[in-house]
Amino acid sequence: MTDVTSPLSGHVVGLSAVPDPVFAGAMVGPGTAIDPERGPSEAVSPVDGLVVSLHPHAYVVVDAEGHGVLTHLGIDTVQLNGEGFELLVDKGDRVTRGQPLVRWNPGAVEQAGKSPVCPVVALEATGESLSDLVESGDVQSGEALFRWE
Repeated sequence: MTDVTSPLSGHVVGLSAVPDPVFAGAMVGPGTAIDPERGPSEAVSPVDGLVVSLHPHAYVVVDAEGHGVLTHLGIDTVQLNGEGFELLVDKGDRVTRGQPLVRWNPGAVEQAGKSPVCPVVALEATGESLSDLVESGDVQSGEALFRWE
């Protein structure tokens, strides 16, 4: 069982509110999404594990049980070519829950015309394998988002 915690502070809006049909339709996987607080911040690891994918706008951490959690920082932010994002770790690093992985500014993403909403997705999971899924309300970085059975 994997407890997935929030990589950001903000307002939980749920996947269906993500302005991207692939995420909103849970085609990448089930999970939730956060509309982050504006201003410079650090996105942290939602689980203890290994960084298997790392881009300025997105990262995947796989825990000891093989559960991969994708954190996608904003929508269409790949088009920013890394501008405004600073990587704090390297692919292949072992990280702990709450460890800062990427420094960014959701407000600057919004000013660049992109949505700062951040999907947090359980890769290769089924909706039934998640419980205690948070889909609304305010959340602080490190607070529970969902449990993956």
